[in-house]
Amino acid sequence: MAKRAAVIFAFVVLVAASCGVIPGTSSGAKIGVVTDIGQLEDKSFNEYSWLGAQDGAKAIGAPAPQVIVTKDTADYAANIQQFIDQKYDVIVTIGFLIGTDTLKKAQANPNIQFFGVDQFVADPAPKNYQGLIFVEAQAGYLAGIVAANITKTNKIGAVGGRSDVPPVVNYIKGYQNAAKKENSSIQVAVNYVEDFNAPDKGQASAQTMINNGADVIFQVAGLTGAGALRAACTAKIWGIGVDVDQYNSLPDAKNCIVTSAEKHLQNAVRDALKRWKDKGAQGGNFVNDATNGGIGVSPIRNITPPAGLQAKIDKAIADMKAGTLDPLK
Repeated sequence: MAKRAAVIFAFVVLVAASCGVIPGTSSGAKIGVVTDIGQLEDKSFNEYSWLGAQDGAKAIGAPAPQVIVTKDTADYAANIQQFIDQKYDVIVTIGFLIGTDTLKKAQANPNIQFFGVDQFVADPAPKNYQGLIFVEAQAGYLAGIVAANITKTNKIGAVGGRSDVPPVVNYIKGYQNAAKKENSSIQVAVNYVEDFNAPDKGQASAQTMINNGADVIFQVAGLTGAGALRAACTAKIWGIGVDVDQYNSLPDAKNCIVTSAEKHLQNAVRDALKRWKDKGAQGGNFVNDATNGGIGVSPIRNITPPAGLQAKIDKAIADMKAGTLDPLK
């Protein structure tokens, strides 16, 4: 009986090895991260996904991960290939725009595990490629509740990075819908700068909204959005950050940041690596949303919260968990 069990175990290990991973074995696993365009220390998306990879490597006993910072979208494929050529076990790519190249590389390299942050993996999906996706509209909705309850002019704004990136658009749609539901007379100005790495453009975009009476600015634009928040601070109005708690990550704008619409990037990447270590190859999509703590909103800061604001936020989260609140409607 013991001999038979040993044979079965050996067979399971052999099959797992043929898929490129052996559940429960990660010592020495090489983990590479390819960022989206911009900077690694963007105080937002790239940086916190990278921190998650570092946390995940520690959690599974792997060496410190390595990172390649993408300077141009034309470099996506070549950057991923560098890790493939160096025989990495896991490659994490960051951002919606790199998804097409990640899919191609995953299909061509079935023995490597790929995780794509903000990348929806359509069927038929490779068994070694998992999209880590977020319901951004939920987090944006929470930000919209805050904005609607603190505006004094009934005019608020949102600065987006690129209009062809669904997560950016969904954040802003949730924000708009919540604000309108809270107060139908609120005007929401929206501008897509079409650049994630241009603080000056973000500042100019926000300033136009401020000149037109907006007294709350929501940024969904990476470093471009950091410029938008600085414009808000200069004008002594309120700003709302994105992806992470930007009160902590943007100290030069902390005095006017009221809250941030969060998707818990660091946890999502860390937990993906733990799933790979524990269960082997990961495919399809893993959805991070209100039901599993994948999204949220940062604590209210710099102002005394209006009466009932926290209760509204809590109820919205509960309703999203229950499936009775669709932030896109």
